[in-house]
Amino acid sequence: MAKPIVALVGRPNVGKSTLFNRIVGARVAIVEDVAGTTRDRLYYDAEWSGHEFTVVDTGGLEITPGSDIARRVREQAELAIREADVVVFLLDVRDGLTPDDQSIAQALRQAAKLVVITANKADNPTFRQNAVEFYRLGLGEVWPISALHGTGTGDLLDAVVAVLPELPPEREVDQLFRVAIVGRPNVGKSSLLNAILGRDRVIVAEQPGTTRDSIDTTIAVDGEQLVLVDTAGVRRRGRIAQGVEYYSVLRTLRAITSCDVALLLIDATEGVTAQDAHLAGYVRDAYKGLVIVVNKWDLIPKVENPLEEFTRHVRAELQFVPWAPVVFISAKTGLRVNETLALALRARDERMKRVPTAGLNELVTEAVMTHAPSSVRGRQAKVFYVTQAAVNPPTLIFFVNDPTLLHFSYQRFLENRLREAFGFEGTPLKLVFRARAKA
Repeated sequence: MAKPIVALVGRPNVGKSTLFNRIVGARVAIVEDVAGTTRDRLYYDAEWSGHEFTVVDTGGLEITPGSDIARRVREQAELAIREADVVVFLLDVRDGLTPDDQSIAQALRQAAKLVVITANKADNPTFRQNAVEFYRLGLGEVWPISALHGTGTGDLLDAVVAVLPELPPEREVDQLFRVAIVGRPNVGKSSLLNAILGRDRVIVAEQPGTTRDSIDTTIAVDGEQLVLVDTAGVRRRGRIAQGVEYYSVLRTLRAITSCDVALLLIDATEGVTAQDAHLAGYVRDAYKGLVIVVNKWDLIPKVENPLEEFTRHVRAELQFVPWAPVVFISAKTGLRVNETLALALRARDERMKRVPTAGLNELVTEAVMTHAPSSVRGRQAKVFYVTQAAVNPPTLIFFVNDPTLLHFSYQRFLENRLREAFGFEGTPLKLVFRARAKA
């Protein structure tokens, strides 16, 4: 399910990015170091006191001299908070209360969202005492912090999670299967959606999605209903303008977190770009199914073995998702459009697959005997037992003597052996390594 969103809002240079790094650095661990997965820190999942949420580092709400301050501030603040469940409004205690702060506060007062006022750079008792000035804004409690040194950030996060909305219950088994169409602008997302809807399928319902600029369309495929989600295009962050386009990124990411399988569209005439890799990383990190859809194949010159050559290019650039199938289509001509949904449904089935415990342990025992893990400081890792704990995504728990002894490369070796034996095409696997409790 999509997690509650906490947006950091304020003028430039008040410490939003520093606080962002403080929050995610304290509670989010990078469990893999794989080429191609580095992403701009636009958003990140975080956790505090058992509460999970997504924190968003927004651009500074800069007011230029001579501009229509009220319009600019209202537009930016509304865009920032539209997708957020809680807004953390950062102010600089060393600057004091500025006219720009007051303009932002005015826009926030008119919004029906929860606001947590934060006085940053309160590095000593004098600055902390000066934070009382921000009570003049009339937006409630003021939390003095130093994002740089971490002072007061725990109290701030306590205040934030205290007002977070409760996550809805886990989805019912019979809830419709959701497929999100994602990609950069102009790669053909809407064209693909229209091509799918025009291929003798029955549209059951069509209504705006839960987030702005995404459309949920319910269709029937071979008697089965599923939901297609068309999303706004995502540019490189350096090219994302302040305003609607900036926040379309967040809407797309939210669509990814709420889907079951994502169709990642790539422009065949441009090849795999850095932003394509970023989006693939988002899908993988959210443990969603993934189908790589190379569109505009009709525009590629018919040279010898173009499919094989382009497939090698995709695999080289997206080597961290080798389990994702690749299909080459033309949304314009209808070439292999039907195959995209077939692959998405197959990925869904793989996500729901359960492997008997006996089969898992037989395979892992054989893998360990064939290729034992390397010793670390004279200690040898031992795998005692493995079981599948959940589906959607497939989650396997390995009971070992010490999880720190299992290098990432060995974890990947075990994953590869599992895939060779049991498939799981189109879906990431969640491998959890736990120390076996001592008797």
